[in-house]
Amino acid sequence: MSIPEKIKELNPQSFASIIPGRMHVIDQASTDSLPAVYPVNQLADALHPAVQHVKIASVREHGSDAKSFTLVPDEAKGTRELAWFSAGQYISVFLEIGHSRLCKPYSICSGPADAAKGSYTLTVKRSAGGFASEYILNNWEPGDSIDVSAPEGTFTYEPLRDGKTVIGIAGGSGITPFHSLASAIADGLEDCNLVLLYGSRTKDSILLKEEFDALEAKSPHIQVVHVLSDEKADGFEHGFITSQLIQKYAPAGNYSIFLCGPQAMYQFADSEIAKLNLEQKWIRHELFGQFKNPESCDDYPLEAAGKTFRLTVISRDECHTVDAPAGESLLTAMERAGLLAPSRCRSGECGVCHSYLAKGTVYVPSAIDGRRAADHTYGYIHPCCSFPASDLTLEVPLA
Repeated sequence: MSIPEKIKELNPQSFASIIPGRMHVIDQASTDSLPAVYPVNQLADALHPAVQHVKIASVREHGSDAKSFTLVPDEAKGTRELAWFSAGQYISVFLEIGHSRLCKPYSICSGPADAAKGSYTLTVKRSAGGFASEYILNNWEPGDSIDVSAPEGTFTYEPLRDGKTVIGIAGGSGITPFHSLASAIADGLEDCNLVLLYGSRTKDSILLKEEFDALEAKSPHIQVVHVLSDEKADGFEHGFITSQLIQKYAPAGNYSIFLCGPQAMYQFADSEIAKLNLEQKWIRHELFGQFKNPESCDDYPLEAAGKTFRLTVISRDECHTVDAPAGESLLTAMERAGLLAPSRCRSGECGVCHSYLAKGTVYVPSAIDGRRAADHTYGYIHPCCSFPASDLTLEVPLA
C-alpha cells in the first residue's frame, strides 16, 4: 500500500464508523464508581514520598569525629513506614541552621533489609569546615524529629551493566554506600562480589571496621582490604590505592570499579584507573557533594578569585539580592542568606536545582558539569556546582 493510500485510511471522517462499537462497549461497562486511589499510585507514593518524617532512635559514636544515627518513622507526623531503597542510594536531610536553610545528601549506610524492618542508618563524619556535619554531630540527639527526602541516586549495582565483581574504592565517609551494598550482599539481596579497597590514614581512623569484619564473616562474597597511608601494619596494605593495587585484587575478566570518597581521592584514583584501560561503562562514580576550591582548576577565571559578587535571586514573585563569594557555589550563597533553594545531590547530577541564568557569568568545573546541550544553549545552570564570576541574576524554581 502506498503512503497516500495509507493516509486516506486515516481520514478523521472515517472514524465515525467506529462510534457504534465503542458506545456498545461503554454501555456494557460497570456502573460502579471508580476507586478514589489506584494501587499504582499508592505504590508510587510509598516508593517516592515528597518528604519522610523521621525521628532519631539511637546514636552510636565512632571515635571523636563520626556518629551513626538510626532513623525510624515519626508516626505522630504521618510517616508510618520508610521508603524502600537500593543499596548505594542516598537521602537528603532538610536542615535549618541559624537563619540558613539547606538540604544535605547522605548515603544510607544500612542495607535495604533494614528499611523493610523500619529504619535507615546515616553515618556522618566531621569534615573540615563542614557546615552541615558540624551541626549534625554537635546537635542531633535521640528523639529529635527530622525531615528527609525519598531515597535517590544512581550509585547502585546493576547486573545488566556491571561486572560480577565490584572493586570498591573508598575514602573517609565514602565507605557508607559500600556498607549498604555489603549488607545487601550478605542478606542475599544483591548477587555480586565486593572487593573493597578502603583508604584510611591509620588503623585507629578506620570507620566501621567492626561492622565490615562481621559482614566478611557472614558472606564469602565480601572482601575488605584496608590501605593505610600514614602507617605500616601487618595485615594492611600501605600507601595509596594505585593501579597496581587494584590489579592485585581484581579478578580475571571483566569487573566494575565503584568510587566514593572526597574530591582529592577522585582526582588521584581517576588518574590511576586510567592506566588500566578499562571501558568507561565499567567505572562508576558516586557524587562527592559540594565541589570545593574551584580556584585550583586550570581553567578558572583568575580575575574572579577572592571577590564577592551580588546575586539577585528571582523565585516566582519574590526577588532577593545576596552576597555570593567566588569560592562558594551559588546554592551555598542562597542557603547562607536564608533562601530556600531546591536541591538534592549538590553535585550537578540530579537537576533538581536547575535554574535560568538571566544575567551574568558563572564558572562550572568541567568534571561536574552535568548539563545537557540545550542547557548550554539556552542559559540554564545547576547552582550547586556553579560559581559566580560576576554580578548575576538567577531565576530559581520554588523549592
